[in-house]
Amino acid sequence: MKKHNPKFKIFLKIPSFIKNQVMSYPNDSLDNSEYPMKFEVLQKCSRSKARLSKLTLPHAVLETPQFMPVGTQGALKGVLPSQIRDLNCNLILGNTYHLGNRPGTCILNQAGGLHKYMNWDGALLTDSGGFQMVSLLKLAKVTEEGVSFQSPHDDSMMMLTPEKSMEIQNSIGADIIMQLDDVVSSTLDDQDRMEEAMLRSIRWLDRCIKSHKRKKDQNLFPIVQGGLNMKLREQSVKELVKRNTAGYAIGGLSGGESKDDFWRAVSLSTDFLPLEKPRYLMGVGYSIIIIFY
Repeated sequence: MKKHNPKFKIFLKIPSFIKNQVMSYPNDSLDNSEYPMKFEVLQKCSRSKARLSKLTLPHAVLETPQFMPVGTQGALKGVLPSQIRDLNCNLILGNTYHLGNRPGTCILNQAGGLHKYMNWDGALLTDSGGFQMVSLLKLAKVTEEGVSFQSPHDDSMMMLTPEKSMEIQNSIGADIIMQLDDVVSSTLDDQDRMEEAMLRSIRWLDRCIKSHKRKKDQNLFPIVQGGLNMKLREQSVKELVKRNTAGYAIGGLSGGESKDDFWRAVSLSTDFLPLEKPRYLMGVGYSIIIIFY
């Protein structure tokens, strides 16, 4: 893996360094677990929040922290699934919005899910489509119901609601799926809009939990929001923890803010996240951060 590859994202908080401090947690099988996963913290740094862990998912066992290659539409450009396996990579990220447009849920259901569609037997993680509210902002309109997108391909309209996001992700069949969240840029000055997005994301999470149909096969992660407003971010994470989900994602960052602001927001988020559950740090694309942080 190249050190500067913008097509990789990081799963779990990056350790500054690891100290030997073994921590043990229940060792139940997936059949006896509350969720279709098992997370074990193997070592913890004595001077930071860094953790060395093992995450068992329905399709793979991961050593964390780990980077994920990004296969937006079910494929990595120029790389075959067999070549990805040869690199000892067993987790790929897919994009719900783009997969929902092409090939669509009908073809994914006929294929038996994204694993079979792309000939991949490792683990998959899908985002919810929320990021496209920022990247395709000129083509999107956000309301309490959801977000309405104009397709950049044929100008057709798509209404992505929390229920629709779950429907698409249930068809994809990824091991870990994300709630639909109301995403705004981390550098947005309008704090009223920032608060609106954070609170709406909590309401949308409840709709996602209710409409998630494959709880025995897929792990739903909520996403911490609040941008760089620490009060909003603390409020967000405390509300999400009340839902007692399989794990948690830290989002609303990597929107052009400074690295100091980025890590300040990450650190506050992890202050309130349970130690015994996995964390997905969204939007990190440079492995050089591992050295400096």
